[in-house]
Amino acid sequence: MTSKSSVFDGLVIMLKYWSAFLMTVVVTSVIACSSDGEGPSLTASPAVVSTIAPDQTTPIAPTSAPMTPTPPPAGVPTIAPGQTTPIAPTPEPSCSRVPGSSDIAAAPPEVARNATLWPLPNKDYAGTRSSFDSRITSETVGDLEPAWEFDFPESTAWGAVASSPLVMDEIVYVQDLSSNIYAFDFCSGEMLWERAGEGPSLAPNGLAVGWGKVFAASSAADFVALDSSTGDLLWRAPIELTSTEGIDIQPVVYDGLVYLSTAPRSEEGLYQGNATGIIYALEQETGRIKWEFNTVDSEDIWGNREVNSGGGAWFPVSIDTDRGMTYWGIGNPAPFPGTEEFPNGSSRPGPNLYTDSMVALDHETGELEWYNQVRPHDLFDMDFHISPILVTTEIDGVARDVALGAGKTGTVHAFDADTGEEYWVTEVGIHLNDDTMEIPPGESVTVYPGLLGGVETHMAYADGMVYVPVINSPATFTSTSGKLGSGRAGSVVAIDVKDGSIRWETEFDSWVLGSATIVNDLVLTAAGQTVYWFDRANGDIVGSVEVSAWVNAPLVAAGDTIIIPAGFPLAPGQKPQLIVLRLPD
Repeated sequence: MTSKSSVFDGLVIMLKYWSAFLMTVVVTSVIACSSDGEGPSLTASPAVVSTIAPDQTTPIAPTSAPMTPTPPPAGVPTIAPGQTTPIAPTPEPSCSRVPGSSDIAAAPPEVARNATLWPLPNKDYAGTRSSFDSRITSETVGDLEPAWEFDFPESTAWGAVASSPLVMDEIVYVQDLSSNIYAFDFCSGEMLWERAGEGPSLAPNGLAVGWGKVFAASSAADFVALDSSTGDLLWRAPIELTSTEGIDIQPVVYDGLVYLSTAPRSEEGLYQGNATGIIYALEQETGRIKWEFNTVDSEDIWGNREVNSGGGAWFPVSIDTDRGMTYWGIGNPAPFPGTEEFPNGSSRPGPNLYTDSMVALDHETGELEWYNQVRPHDLFDMDFHISPILVTTEIDGVARDVALGAGKTGTVHAFDADTGEEYWVTEVGIHLNDDTMEIPPGESVTVYPGLLGGVETHMAYADGMVYVPVINSPATFTSTSGKLGSGRAGSVVAIDVKDGSIRWETEFDSWVLGSATIVNDLVLTAAGQTVYWFDRANGDIVGSVEVSAWVNAPLVAAGDTIIIPAGFPLAPGQKPQLIVLRLPD
């Protein structure tokens, strides 16, 4: 019989990234961002989307557009519904600057030729989430106008969308949490095709595009490749999963391979025992597994397979294309903090490698190059899961290649990209009792960061500074159980990567779950139902706009366009939407 941590009693799926949206929160006041003092109106009648069966692909146009689309200028190639002709290899963009090409030879053609748009989950292989080929600045951001919207047809218990859209070849690709996949015309919002999912995701999913294919998990147990111009199924990967493992990650494509990870989850919830997270590299042509790496170093899961679980990557890999290295942030061990039979993690003695670590793997073989575990024997669900950011900076007068990592630990770390040596660590947000290693029977302890605190979503980097979204939320633990606290505040913190010093911090009375995205002199994020633009030099808020629902997915800046996945409706009248804002010509 599998023992379960009582942390999950009543919280089972609430412990990863969206669930706390079910609570009432106070959202920071809206600050107008348009030149006339009023933010853009983003309300519209809902789009109607047909219902399709799991193995059916339906190329359609929306039966009622949420906004009147502006036809693309003459000469711009478009894809008609149902068309199977491959996408033109060199489209002429009509709604953004001409895509700039990348010199990374091993990148898929789509990624290489759209390098200045948003072809990867975190914009580029280094994971910087920074965009500079745009007219959007602190002077022009108030001129953004609604371009088009899409109403997601359904919302799961964890929201409608939580992953980053991709923009390439004048197409926006996005996957929702029901695992449905959509392709839209970037200019008009016309739906080019959609494919129904085969099961919902419990954590951020998402897709990758390369070599004429769309790669994604169609359910927790299936990973597929689709034709990128039609959505037709091309292959299913031969990944064998136990009933307590699933795929909840946005993949990344590079050098003929598709990189993804499983995580300890099932239909009943997360960390149910007898599960580890395994990183896979699949051959893009066939889906065949080229290599795999188990993020738990113990065949019997630290001595108690029935009870224990852990590891896996929740967020996309970053790749050093010069070194041929992949860098992954790894999740926590479980049960946490323990069970009645095994309090304080006693079912899993030792450090529980490679949980709460950054691991560096050879991109061709999966061989472990190094790891650095920041929280051995974690009791409090403090994943070190954020996608690493790869930068070059001067440390102690010497140019260093550095991998930046962060997670629910509420800490940001700088590691040597070759060895994993730690150069500095900086605490962000509130910290209280998070170094506790044992809770006496009958006692309880309040911990910051809590179950949904710390750094929950992606950081961004530019010009020697990393911008970190932080959640200040506590949890109360006994030796066998835990529950969420009532604190619901957040901030964005700017850190100098040379030495880890904090340069500025801007605080909110709501959770910051929109990640961080850079466009020129601005940092973009979302707290609750409001999207904010910051001056990245000092943290001053330049403007903001309230959208149709909570934003629990990364914002995307592609050319002169901002894409906002407003994915979690909390109250009557709110609706989950993909909202597209654009500067006028």
